[in-house]
Amino acid sequence: QVQFVESGGGLVQPGGSLRLSCTAAGFTFEGYAIGWFRQAPGKEREGALCISSKDGRTKCDNSVNDRFTISRDDAKNSAYLQMNSLKPEDTAVYYCAISLTATMSPRDYGLWGQGTQVTVSS
Repeated sequence: QVQFVESGGGLVQPGGSLRLSCTAAGFTFEGYAIGWFRQAPGKEREGALCISSKDGRTKCDNSVNDRFTISRDDAKNSAYLQMNSLKPEDTAVYYCAISLTATMSPRDYGLWGQGTQVTVSS
C-alpha cells in the first residue's frame, strides 16, 4: 500500500519543541519535493509550512521560518519537521505530502498521510 505515515505529534507546553516524522511506505520519495502542512480545527489547510525540494533545498513560510526546520533522509524514505518555541496557535493536525515541484501550494501536492495531532497548551 502506497502511503505516508506521520508521527511525533502530541501535547506540548508553550515554548516546547516537537519533531515530526513522515515515512513513506510502498514507494520511494527520492526525486519528489516534500511539504509539511497543517490544518487547525475549523480552518482550511494552510499553505506549506516548509518544503524540501528533491535536491534538498529547503524553504519555510515566513510565519514559522525562525522556529520550524524541515529535513529529509532519502535513504530512510523519511522527512522531518523540527518545531521549536511552539505556541498555542500552532495547534493543528500536521500532514506531509509529495509533489513533482517544490511549491508552497497544497494543490500541487498529493499522497497525503493521515496526519499527526499537535496540541500546544499549558
